[in-house]
Amino acid sequence: MSEKKRVMVIFGGQSTEHEVSRLSATSIINNIDKNKFDVVMVGITKEGRWLPYNGPVEKIASGEWEEIAINGLIESMPKSENIINAIVSRRASSEALTNSDERRTVDVVFPVLHGCKGEDGTIQGLFEMAGVPYVGCGVLGSALGMDKIFAKIMFEKAGIPQADYLYFTRKEIKEDVNSAANAIEQKFKYPVFIKPSNAGSSVGVSKAHNRKELIEALNLAAKYDRKILVEEFINGREVECAVLGNDNPIASTVGEIIPSNEFYDYNAKYIDGKSKTVIPANLPAETISKIRQYAVKAFKILDCSGLSRVDFFVHKESGEVYINEINTMPGFTDISMYPMLWEASGISYSELIERLIDLAIERYNDNIAVL
Repeated sequence: MSEKKRVMVIFGGQSTEHEVSRLSATSIINNIDKNKFDVVMVGITKEGRWLPYNGPVEKIASGEWEEIAINGLIESMPKSENIINAIVSRRASSEALTNSDERRTVDVVFPVLHGCKGEDGTIQGLFEMAGVPYVGCGVLGSALGMDKIFAKIMFEKAGIPQADYLYFTRKEIKEDVNSAANAIEQKFKYPVFIKPSNAGSSVGVSKAHNRKELIEALNLAAKYDRKILVEEFINGREVECAVLGNDNPIASTVGEIIPSNEFYDYNAKYIDGKSKTVIPANLPAETISKIRQYAVKAFKILDCSGLSRVDFFVHKESGEVYINEINTMPGFTDISMYPMLWEASGISYSELIERLIDLAIERYNDNIAVL
């Protein structure tokens, strides 16, 4: 029997999606095939400290992992820098990551990090410099997928239908928010959506029905990013499609989100537990086929690899399909659509994790072959 691959699962991070990352990582660690993979757990605190963690998996979701990890460091007095060194050198230091004297290679990194500094190409650049395989999109795909404005520019180039939009900088909002509001009102009718360009899980997203709400929403979004996206309202059903692969990606079936709130905000996604999912979505076959085609097209135009979840609107009256956004490291919690969509498409959670690891190694080998 071949030696098990050593997978470093990194969770937490400094984004507004820190808690969601911990939930996703818990699910992945619990579902990974322990007969094929050895898991090394590393958490990143909200302050940016990298900590090795060898405690109970369930303490990750609760947040208690951090105190356990810090106490472990105090007792054994290892250096936290060894974790980054372990990645950079493709070596997992026994001092920082195990109680054994053996030094073993990390075969692949699974960065279960959502949002900025985790899903935006920054940590992917570290892995590229280190020469270590990692799950998910590369630097370019991650950066484009995270930046909603640039993703929309690329979707436009690819001819994928989407909501019309405007964008502003934080400086423009702070200097003259009323001028921005005037430009928005000249182009769109209410309601409109306002979003930070680089954020996820609907953090900082608002639906404005009048000027007062618009100005409040612009100021709120400006707290989370230096670029603010404003989109026309699409009276649509919210549907999602999962994509898996590298050069020849495949699309899952389509699922529909029925939000508990006016739109699928952070509370509806993770807190109140009242939102519903329908898999497969109750849509005509030709509409599902079109969504799957657009999902793969979006994945390719952004140069994605490994995985992404692509979100769409289906207009409630016309039935037209509009792309909303792409998520290059979608949630992996028990209620997350990405694993649920693949489960409904015939790929179990454990098999999905294994495929993602294999795709990471495939992409790594493909890249080094041309050096």
